[in-house]
Amino acid sequence: MKLRNLMATAGVLALLGTGASAAQTLVYCSEGSPEGFDPALYTSGTTFDASSHPVFNRLVEFETGTTNVVPGLAESYEASEDGLEYTFKLRQGVKFHSSDQFTPSRDFNADDVIFTFERQWKDDHPYNEVSGGTWEYFEYMGMSDLIKEIVKVDDYTVKFVLNRPEAPFIANMAMDFASIQSKEYGDAMMEAGTPEMLNQQPIGTGPFQFVAYQKDAVIRYAANPDYWKDGLPKVDNLIFAITTDNSVRYQKLKAGECHVMPFPNPADVQAMKDDPEVNVLEQEGLNVGYLAYNTQMAPFDNPKVRKALNMAIDKQAIIDVVFQGTGTAAKNPIPPIMWSYNDNVEDDPFDPEAARAMLEEEGVSDLSMKVWAMPVQRPYNPNARRMAELIQEDFSQIGVDVEIVTYEWGEYLDRSKDADRDGAVLLGWTGDNGDPDNFLALLGCDGVGGANRAQWCHEPFQELLEAGKVTSDRDERTAIYEEAQAVFKEQAPWATIAHSVVFMPVRPEVEGYKVHPLGGHIFTEVGLSE
Repeated sequence: MKLRNLMATAGVLALLGTGASAAQTLVYCSEGSPEGFDPALYTSGTTFDASSHPVFNRLVEFETGTTNVVPGLAESYEASEDGLEYTFKLRQGVKFHSSDQFTPSRDFNADDVIFTFERQWKDDHPYNEVSGGTWEYFEYMGMSDLIKEIVKVDDYTVKFVLNRPEAPFIANMAMDFASIQSKEYGDAMMEAGTPEMLNQQPIGTGPFQFVAYQKDAVIRYAANPDYWKDGLPKVDNLIFAITTDNSVRYQKLKAGECHVMPFPNPADVQAMKDDPEVNVLEQEGLNVGYLAYNTQMAPFDNPKVRKALNMAIDKQAIIDVVFQGTGTAAKNPIPPIMWSYNDNVEDDPFDPEAARAMLEEEGVSDLSMKVWAMPVQRPYNPNARRMAELIQEDFSQIGVDVEIVTYEWGEYLDRSKDADRDGAVLLGWTGDNGDPDNFLALLGCDGVGGANRAQWCHEPFQELLEAGKVTSDRDERTAIYEEAQAVFKEQAPWATIAHSVVFMPVRPEVEGYKVHPLGGHIFTEVGLSE
């Protein structure tokens, strides 16, 4: 079955051109616009879907559909016995993409690896402040302090020397921020006075080449003819048709205007399962949705006030109304399917009367605050506006007045990092690497002013976070992270809301699509039946 009614989407038609109809084209109805195309600058899954996954590779990568780390641009690696050195043997013969303004003169080598990481690490690097220079992942994960030096042993061997052992280091190197850039492209754009092009017209080694972006409408990619993995990708063209409304995405899927859509309305899932023209893939999500208080602003700097607000939230009503029964209430900052989950932690009870009394005890009355609602759907929050309205109603029952605010997605993410931000932010996380540290680091001191939307730096928690990264012993790390979850619950920088099941509707002609536990939408191995 071939895709029908593709030409109904004018933006797609304009970018496909007249000769593309004979080629096999996969259309993905994405939920939002990317903030840019340099993955190291951002933390949003929407941006990673449009940049990291189609355009780039990393030294090591996650096998699609699993959290297993497999070779990428490095054929192999070795770690020293003390855990302070990691030596990567690089793959030879890998070619970077070409574009109208850049044609590479050499294959991928060690210089590209060093360029990729030094621009994020060194303040005096020419690219350190380009496109805002907000290397959020690199910073909140403490990479600046972790790395001692990066050594070019030869053209195809790179050694990372660390200041301390880091148990999740290899898994971290498979994350999106570690996508390998072309140094030659970076140098050429810097010389031309347009270094921001790395974020606007990306050049990578990945399965698809970036072709064009019509803002807020459509992104076009073409298969990389020189891709280093034989037989991939399986389609000739990849189109992201940006469709922010999940009901409209569903209509486009049914009409044959796209093959794959993310984040369906939970109320539509059963109808999708009953529809012979739609296959619904599903997997328990490695995610958490939360409300992050600004712990640096009074009265949210008081953990008892935060606890009181948490006790006012009727999570079950949120599960019933927002998730339509497809989620479970969250009590910890990591999901229950992740190792080290502390099931002995007791969740805050839903007790509005006790919440009101606790606020009075802390001298808080006539409190007015903002609750920020995301403008996009995520697996951990399929309808942030509705969730915010429910929280608004809950807080009103204890005398707290709530104003709901929202912004365009990129602006929302940027503004919510501000340490002077008013109120509490609805956000969430889908795991990047299968390690608990990936979730808990969102609450670390290194992330304040960035990924740590609670602006929370609590020394007892930070010490546990650092201790959990130094040892590689799973039992020791489990005990440390269980304690960290108990400290988190006591201090309550977030109201943990929910974990969700991830549903992925695809058309019947789609072959080889896998739901990825780390949240990405990856099309390298996806084909279409005739």
